[in-house]
Amino acid sequence: MNDKSRVQGEGDYEAARAYDAETTKHAKDEAAVRKEAEAAKRALSGSEAEELAAAEREGRSHAKS
Repeated sequence: MNDKSRVQGEGDYEAARAYDAETTKHAKDEAAVRKEAEAAKRALSGSEAEELAAAEREGRSHAKS
């Protein structure tokens, strides 16, 4: 691929393809997804719960309705 055919920045197709491939690969790894889901569940019910709730409120405050 020559330099003129490569779009970078918001149109970085190579990076988008790599991200998509790795995301798909990770999502198909049931053991890893299960492990991360359990960690998230523990975080939501543990000592991090209030900090996570505050972060969610902050994020939602910036969302468009």
